[in-house]
Amino acid sequence: MPGLYTKYIKLVHAFGDLVAVTGSVISTFMLYFGSLDSFKTPYKDFLFYSSIGWFICAALLGIYKNYRVARTIRVIVNAIKVIFLYILLIEATLNVTNIQNISRDYLSNHYILLGTSVIIWRLLVIYALKYWRRKGYNFRKVIIVGYGNTGLELRRYFSQHPEHGYRFIGFFDDKKHGDHIIGRVADIERFIVENGIDEIYCSPHELSKEQVVRLLDFVDNNLVRMKFLPEPGDFQYRKLKIDFYDMLPVLILRSIPLDDAINKILKRTFDIVFSLLIILFVLSWLIPVIALLIKLDSKGPVFFKQERSGIDNRIFNCWKLRSMYVNSDSNTLQARRGDARITKIGAFIRRTSIDELPQFFNVLIGNMSVVGPRPHMLKHTEEYALIVDKFMLRHFIKPGITGLSQVRGYRGETTEVHQMRARVKLDIFYLENWSFLLDLKIIFYTVYNMVRGDNNAF
Repeated sequence: MPGLYTKYIKLVHAFGDLVAVTGSVISTFMLYFGSLDSFKTPYKDFLFYSSIGWFICAALLGIYKNYRVARTIRVIVNAIKVIFLYILLIEATLNVTNIQNISRDYLSNHYILLGTSVIIWRLLVIYALKYWRRKGYNFRKVIIVGYGNTGLELRRYFSQHPEHGYRFIGFFDDKKHGDHIIGRVADIERFIVENGIDEIYCSPHELSKEQVVRLLDFVDNNLVRMKFLPEPGDFQYRKLKIDFYDMLPVLILRSIPLDDAINKILKRTFDIVFSLLIILFVLSWLIPVIALLIKLDSKGPVFFKQERSGIDNRIFNCWKLRSMYVNSDSNTLQARRGDARITKIGAFIRRTSIDELPQFFNVLIGNMSVVGPRPHMLKHTEEYALIVDKFMLRHFIKPGITGLSQVRGYRGETTEVHQMRARVKLDIFYLENWSFLLDLKIIFYTVYNMVRGDNNAF
């Protein structure tokens, strides 16, 4: 039964979402009022607006697109994006309409119940599909054109992951002999028609230009999907994305999740809320105490301001608690282990990372984020840009108080070029693979390292 149920998967998701929206509105009402006897305006109007609003958000973010090969975490994150956008839309709608008398508690419980229901429904559908496909249903017949390393790797993937529903039939190749080669390139057209092949995976570097063009014409005229496999070594370690300028396809070599408007809003909202909580409940009493100790320990200001490289390599003032004696080398010479410039209280606040806490004001202002690549002094940015490949890529996003490279052990003094290369590699991985859950994980390990003690802090 190749592809028999694929066209219904979108309807299954949409129906589940409609049930979740309706159910959450009604269930929350019954929780507050005990029955549906008084279910009328404004709650009937709210049910109408919430249903329409949900599908508007779903359409804007395209969450009903069906991908056979999709990680569970990606599905959950996409659902969270829609929930977040839905909340913004509902709040805006309630403010501009005449709907009144809907309590904040009611809305909060509705959002929680809706979000939980949508995520659970999607997980149920995903695992049901995987189970169904392992049993041999909803599969697609595929062939690979070109018997090379990339094709062999793809065949292994199909055999190791039956839950994606790809049934590999065989290879077609003119030049090589090997397992599962069932014909030559010239035999493909007849074989596809006779065997109902759904998809072709083509290694264009294994074929001539004329063969590729003929295959393209054939699949277009016979409603068969064809996908291209890259040549080994092409665009290594990069996430590729296709964009269209009118009718012209353009290959984007580096896709950055934080270029997405919803992701930006989510990250910025978290930055504001998290930094405000730290400022109000921690810095409000901790900074006066540390400021007094700094003043008693040495002469000079409590705070230290330094120009650093931010997003798009724009210069901003990064704030810290002063941990050194006032000196003329603070903007050019990196602190080292046993540095004589570090004061007694400075050694403590550096070891515990307390000196970095004023940067939450940078986060609140907007020139830093809670999580991101650590910003460098301007002199170091200039130096490392010359000797470390792809160093400047880390400036595509806002710098952070903590980051992936810091929790992976690349914190503090960097005296060797290979250390900076490793740090940059982790920073690039972060900007290409950002997710809200990754940020939470980095924050957790940052706090964990602070409590446990970090050997690289001094």
